[in-house]
Amino acid sequence: MRHTALVDEAELRRRFATSPVARLATVRADGQPHLVPVVFALIGDTVYTAVDAKPKSTVRLQRLANIAAEPRCSLLVDHYEDDWSQLWWVRADGAASILSRDQAADGLAELVARHAQYRRLAPPGPVVAIRVSRWTGWSATPGTAPHNPPRWSARP
Repeated sequence: MRHTALVDEAELRRRFATSPVARLATVRADGQPHLVPVVFALIGDTVYTAVDAKPKSTVRLQRLANIAAEPRCSLLVDHYEDDWSQLWWVRADGAASILSRDQAADGLAELVARHAQYRRLAPPGPVVAIRVSRWTGWSATPGTAPHNPPRWSARP
């Protein structure tokens, strides 16, 4: 029987922070889920992502409308390989707020430091700041896990 690993919070944060991209999940006004890939920066328990200068069909982004109406959201990062013993995922649940560039100066600076593309063209904003209230995750490989329960595991 294959066992999976309970991953401690420090390892969840490390894996999350070193991932290049996350998926931001919000809820539309009609209750439908909305999922978009985002680049991000993590400072403490706050994840920052910004509206950048890439071409978009509209400046009225669905994720911003969703957050304004319902700030609860989740971010997911994961690692996939054909060798399933290397699989893992981390989810950050929290509440988002929409900030101006001035309000999110530290987060924006971290985004620019982390992503070379933003050093060439800084995001115009706004910035989404997600205050994480819960970290959960799973790993197929023990690694830093304190024990190996015979089920998938998450640590609140």
